[in-house]
Amino acid sequence: MSTREYEDVTRDAHGMIHNTDPALDPAREHHHAHLHHDANAERGREDEVVYSTGTTFDKSTIPDASPQDDELHRRHHAEKSGLDVSDAEKGTMSPAATEEEVDPRRHSFSSLYAKYRIFAHIFIWLFFTGWWIAGLVLHRYDLGWLVPFLLYLAITLRLIFFHVPITIVSKPMHFVWNNTAVRIANMVPEKLKIPLSALLVIAVILVASFVSPESQDNTRGNRAVSLFGMAVFMVVLWGTSRNRSAIKWHTVIVGMLVQFIIALFVLRTGTGYDIFNFISGLARDLLGFASQGTAFLTTDDVSHLPWFLISTLPAIIFFVALVQLLYYWGVLQWFIGKFAVFFFWSMRVSGAEAVVAAASPFIGQGESAMLIKPFVAHLTSAELHQIMTSGFATIAGSVLVAYIALGVNPQALISSCVMSIPASLAISKMRYPEEEETLTAGRVVIPDDDEHRSANSLHAFANGAWLGLKIAGMIMSTLLCIIALLGLANGLLTWWGHYLNINDPPLTVQLIVGYLCYPISFLLGVPRNGDLYKVAQLIGTKLIANEFVAYTDLQTDPSFADLSPRSRLIATYALCGFANIGSLGTQIGVLSQIAPGRTGDVSRLAVSALIAGALSTLTSASIAGLLVTDQAQFFTPSAASG
Repeated sequence: MSTREYEDVTRDAHGMIHNTDPALDPAREHHHAHLHHDANAERGREDEVVYSTGTTFDKSTIPDASPQDDELHRRHHAEKSGLDVSDAEKGTMSPAATEEEVDPRRHSFSSLYAKYRIFAHIFIWLFFTGWWIAGLVLHRYDLGWLVPFLLYLAITLRLIFFHVPITIVSKPMHFVWNNTAVRIANMVPEKLKIPLSALLVIAVILVASFVSPESQDNTRGNRAVSLFGMAVFMVVLWGTSRNRSAIKWHTVIVGMLVQFIIALFVLRTGTGYDIFNFISGLARDLLGFASQGTAFLTTDDVSHLPWFLISTLPAIIFFVALVQLLYYWGVLQWFIGKFAVFFFWSMRVSGAEAVVAAASPFIGQGESAMLIKPFVAHLTSAELHQIMTSGFATIAGSVLVAYIALGVNPQALISSCVMSIPASLAISKMRYPEEEETLTAGRVVIPDDDEHRSANSLHAFANGAWLGLKIAGMIMSTLLCIIALLGLANGLLTWWGHYLNINDPPLTVQLIVGYLCYPISFLLGVPRNGDLYKVAQLIGTKLIANEFVAYTDLQTDPSFADLSPRSRLIATYALCGFANIGSLGTQIGVLSQIAPGRTGDVSRLAVSALIAGALSTLTSASIAGLLVTDQAQFFTPSAASG
């Protein structure tokens, strides 16, 4: 039987291929008790998170514990129980115990907390209430009141729902939704829902784009070219899709609509910019703490050097360790569960995809993949394609400050990053549609083979630091080799071009890609006044080298000093992404370290994801060309023009 025939046999009623991943076997799944919830809060609650064991085929990134480790005696480990887990997939062949021994776990603190947790929660609430009131009295006008209030509100609600069932909120919401939007949607024939939804999105884009007055070179004619470019990108994606019949148009339509609405919110309102600027600042500050460790190991002056080795790799090591700690505490599992339910309901994508897409603009392509570390070995091919696309489609908060320091407008950068979240989801699902059952579609199945392998928080943090060091080393080595290979190609092309009198500029990969990007520059709506090739050069430089080199040229190279405001604006958006050859090394390095058994899949999908990520960024550039009318506020004179 051929592969295609086998897939046809194993497809379910919805056309999905049955996923043979053992993590989806109900016999391997179990629930964890909620330490913080009392019995009243659990009434009527359906837990969307389940756990599975014995399902990870890759050897654990956490070293095996010694049989003499006291932690093994205090936990229900397979090595000390009667379960037969001859686990070749983990690299161990532990014999099963002949008889089950009593597990003398020391749970005195947990038992005490479970008995008197309401008093602990009251104390925590009173503590933060006092902090919020004091801050309101002392610093209402200089530090602001909104952020502390939102934090206090979040803590208060979380503590309340430890004791009150969430159904008191969810049931009324479901009732209102089912008796309003669902009833209206049911009036529309099933065959017309997708076409009418698409027409609605097109109408929203047309009205919002063309009713605003013309300004400078942002004429309605130029906007029409940008809109035409978006349509061409969509057609190309559809034509090159792996399986056009499997495309979920609901995901594509909602993704494009959300991308456009976010652009309206961020580009047309000050509130939208302030909100996302605050979020980006928090992420940037978090990763910036790694510089303190770098300063301790070297000097304070070295920690401020703008070298990739100094500024980026230590942040990755620190973030990986932090993520490992948050997983040990169960914090990220909770967030992933909520993301899974919401995005499966709204965009029909899995929770793992949604988490990476939402996190990539704030913490970067390497760090965002770490957020779903337990899932990577179990992702479908479409999910792997999606999380790589999300990384390629945007830049990270950790490098955002570097581009702002160059003089690039921060509002343009931040809005482009946020717009990439729904865009990457929509475009990846066109390029590589989902055809398999996923672990995080609506509910979350968390492979927890490693969950109890850390003795405590310090052990989990140390394991994360070791994993972060391996990931950083892989990133560094792959980047070095890929960029060196590009230099070799440029050297050969330049030597060959000398014999054809191609000397100024020399024949390089960047030059060739610049001419290949000429049609892209036109489709983005760049004015046809001599700027087309210049913007195409910048896009080519970004794809072959990286966006930092391209932004540096945009701001400092005299040949780009005379770009029109519209061209500069479109270029700013078109360059705002990690879709370049060097980033292939980062993506392959991170994912290969997290799940070595999926290295072949990652390498096979990487180039396709790179193209999809680049197209996600280009659609944001087209939308910016449609919406921004006051282009002067986005125009930062380059250093060359000064």
